Amino acid sequence: MGMTAIVAGGTGLVGRELIGLLLEDSAYDQVIALVRKNIQVSHLRGNEKLVQIVTDYSNLDAIIEPSVMEHAHVFCTLGTTIKKAGSQEQFRKVDLEYPIKLGEIASQGKADAFAIVTAMGASRTSSIFYNRVKGEVEQGLKALNLRALYMLRPSLILGDRDEVRVGEKLGSLVSRAISPLLIGRLRTYRPIHAKIIATGLIKSAKSGQAGAHVLLSAQIAELAAK
Repeated sequence: MGMTAIVAGGTGLVGRELIGLLLEDSAYDQVIALVRKNIQVSHLRGNEKLVQIVTDYSNLDAIIEPSVMEHAHVFCTLGTTIKKAGSQEQFRKVDLEYPIKLGEIASQGKADAFAIVTAMGASRTSSIFYNRVKGEVEQGLKALNLRALYMLRPSLILGDRDEVRVGEKLGSLVSRAISPLLIGRLRTYRPIHAKIIATGLIKSAKSGQAGAHVLLSAQIAELAAK
């Protein structure tokens, strides 16, 4: 029998790419997407494997039982912006509280792997609120003693978003222009496409390496290229 993948955050930039890749991957018999609203997948190959569960993340315990997580690969691409969330408190719910709760259920259910997208500057001691929250979620997940935890820290993410983020658009143009100059240790600052990150998530989960692992942007790209 093939594996089960569970995806939280399937409507975002990385999440959409992730679901598409998982559906095409013969190693997975079932892909469970925890979504706020159903997504259109009729155009995707392998869409018959997808089970969509409309999810209220503030009540996740009532939505998914730990037993569903047994031997599953759990992927978390949940994320928002303070502007979209409306406040720092709401931002922390989406980017910290919900992933931690998902991790708790995955740990209880003995998931084989938990892979999450955080951020390049993730640090619980950062003076930047966004990076500090990303560091806190990493710390919180490490404390759960998951069988295998992969924390991917990409740089600027490229891809077609449903929403226009002017700052990211400008940053993307500048980063693309200087990307060829970023060599050696600076390679980790190169922008990275969402599909490459999604590929890195899957290959991380499949690697079978126990314990907690952090992958920087350049490492994600290298893993995805293998």
